Amino acid sequence: MNRNLRNAIIAFLAPLPSIVFYLSFLRSYSSTLDPELSYIHSWCSNHPLLLANLLFFFNVNFLFWVIGLLQSSHWMIDVYWTVIPVMLVHYFASHPLGEYNKWRSMVVVILTWVWSVRLTHNYFRRENWEWGAREDWRFNDLRKQYGKHWWWLSFFSVYVSQQIFLIGICLPLYIIHSVDAPLNIWDFVSSAICLTGIVMAYFADTQLHEFVTQNQKLKEQGKPKIPNLDTGLWYYSRHPNYLGEQLWWWGLVVFAWNLGQGWTLIGALVNTLCLVYVTILVERRMVKQEYRAEAYRAYQKTTSVWIPWFKSKVAAAAASKDKST
Repeated sequence: MNRNLRNAIIAFLAPLPSIVFYLSFLRSYSSTLDPELSYIHSWCSNHPLLLANLLFFFNVNFLFWVIGLLQSSHWMIDVYWTVIPVMLVHYFASHPLGEYNKWRSMVVVILTWVWSVRLTHNYFRRENWEWGAREDWRFNDLRKQYGKHWWWLSFFSVYVSQQIFLIGICLPLYIIHSVDAPLNIWDFVSSAICLTGIVMAYFADTQLHEFVTQNQKLKEQGKPKIPNLDTGLWYYSRHPNYLGEQLWWWGLVVFAWNLGQGWTLIGALVNTLCLVYVTILVERRMVKQEYRAEAYRAYQKTTSVWIPWFKSKVAAAAASKDKST
């Protein structure tokens, strides 16, 4: 069995413990059970958010971590970053304690699926349609930094932190399925923000993929690579893919805010702050690459970081003058 097929099977089997447990809970929810099991099912029915966290902790944090240690690669969390929100939205919608407007729920479920398909497609396209070909470059950097201590630190750095992020940014999905209120104009605004984010991220990632593919071909032909992507959406923003992703999560926050639960912005806010830090790391890597350092520094001077905007003509002229001298 080749590695690609083996990793695909592992990825499909890995979440089964929590899925089987939850489906078993739903089937037996209204059944007459012995007192011990009755207490367990009663607790599960009364604490949907805590149950979601427990399933995440034991099935994702612990099991995925063990698999990552055995394979010496924590690749699987990246795949499931695109899938877990879909699992959570269906979990909240099907939980016995759920109370919600069915039309709002249907819209959000569809949008979550569209977001997930888009991001999953981009992940596998970037990985040449292979399962577990490599792990995130940030994990590689941390592995080198912490050396022999990485095996246990990875549990917290890779998995526990991901649980905090994912559960946090998915809190609006919980609120949407906990409050039954009629649709209003803000639901359409929220949907528009989410859809705009998905579309922007799709086109930005597609343009980036085409740029990377073109450079790979130039390298194979022995020709110099294009130092920087500054066309399409990337002409107006240095990180339009990041902006699109943030619009998606903040669109969900507007859904929750409209239902009187604006406190759920904490997850999206933390995620945005983390992405700001990732942006800094990415740009540092760019200017460390000799063939693109000069072009990227000029790009930084003329182009907005996230919010799409027109080029700074003054900065562009100054950069052109520095280059000529």
